[in-house]
Amino acid sequence: MGRGDLSDAEWERLRPFLPVSNRRCGRWRDHRQVIDGILHRVRTGVQWRDLPERFGPWKTVYERHRLWSADGTWERLLHQVQAAADAAGEIGWDVSVDSTIVRAHQHAAGAHTDPAGTRLKGGRADRTSGRNRVAEPARPPGGGGAGGEGLGRLRGGFTTKFHLSADGRCRPLSLIVTPGQRADCTQLKPVLEKIRVPKPGPGRPRKKPDSVAADKAYSNGPCREYLRRRSIRHTIPEKTDSQAARLRKGSRGGRPPSFDEERYKKRNTIERAINRLKQHRAVATRYDKRRYVYLGTATAAALTIWLCT
Repeated sequence: MGRGDLSDAEWERLRPFLPVSNRRCGRWRDHRQVIDGILHRVRTGVQWRDLPERFGPWKTVYERHRLWSADGTWERLLHQVQAAADAAGEIGWDVSVDSTIVRAHQHAAGAHTDPAGTRLKGGRADRTSGRNRVAEPARPPGGGGAGGEGLGRLRGGFTTKFHLSADGRCRPLSLIVTPGQRADCTQLKPVLEKIRVPKPGPGRPRKKPDSVAADKAYSNGPCREYLRRRSIRHTIPEKTDSQAARLRKGSRGGRPPSFDEERYKKRNTIERAINRLKQHRAVATRYDKRRYVYLGTATAAALTIWLCT
């Protein structure tokens, strides 16, 4: 077993939830060997073609990662590991929310604008129908240029931003990828609604945290209204200009929003979760052209964090 490979205990936690068929009437290459190859690339940021030979053909490893990023397998594995932790009472439901900007490598640009991938070699259209079409699952929405693939332009060039929520033990609960210039407050609702921790038995998955802490980037009316509507206690500092505007209105400005200083001190868990994610070099720098593949890369990194804690 090499450095960074799955241990026997970690493999046993994942094995029951792995796909058993590739929908092509063929046999999967050994899942454990391929997953070790994917995690090696996520951790080191090495090019797919330069994967060590012990992981098998590089294209097999890449295609498995691309396929599982497209069909949601990585997210399902993450949810199952989270469900086991929740059943053991190991999730701290005082959640923090934040985002981080990631520099996109020049190789991340230039994805084809056809989001469905329906073109074959030579420019021919893929007109297959019936059962042959299920061999290649539909890709998630994307394409249409850099913006459609979660690439934004700042002064330093192409950037990507991923928004996340983390529990009280610095482990990511949900992830969303957007262009680098996207405002944080616009993604509070999608990030919180993506939290989905299944129950080990019957029952609905848990989607609601006990409380939410966030910085001033989320201090606006729509964010606070959304949290109040869901009856989620929140600790968000008030912006200076918002405070001045409220004071100018006098009694019409209403009461100041509640703020728990002791709860806000625990917001460092989201910063530590970001640092743990960025220890994976394929997350700290984006090399993937497709948004959904990069999201799968970040989700695989989050999965390793949950397996190690």
